[in-house]
Amino acid sequence: MTATDRSLELINTAAQAAADKLAHDIVAYDVSDVLAITDAFLLASAPNDRQVKGIVDEIEERLNKELGAKPARREGERDGRWVLLDYVDIVVHVQHSEERVFYALERLWKDCPQLELPEDAKATRGKAAEHANAMAAGSEQADELDGELR
Repeated sequence: MTATDRSLELINTAAQAAADKLAHDIVAYDVSDVLAITDAFLLASAPNDRQVKGIVDEIEERLNKELGAKPARREGERDGRWVLLDYVDIVVHVQHSEERVFYALERLWKDCPQLELPEDAKATRGKAAEHANAMAAGSEQADELDGELR
């Protein structure tokens, strides 16, 4: 079994919304062969709580406006460290970068096929490491990156 066309449509729209809000390391997995409860997972991250919330809000708004989809469940919004949007067909995880590294969801789903995403979403891969390196160096580049993310 593979992800349905509807699931792929939801994933691509959510991925583009996340990319538009400067999410880091956007990736999607087809989990339909191993989970009966959903077809696909979308993972994205951000370096601060406010941006996590902004990405979540954009995904939710875009999926509702463009595809008429509303989440059946929304969890973790209060803390802004890991927000889960459950659309039944797909589940979206937007995590603070620290949680993304700690929980390593990619490791759990590495045997599942990755889904093709829009170019803007693919371009986000490696951004978390780039941001972390810039922050560690304390460079002007880090200040610039922070400015872009706000």
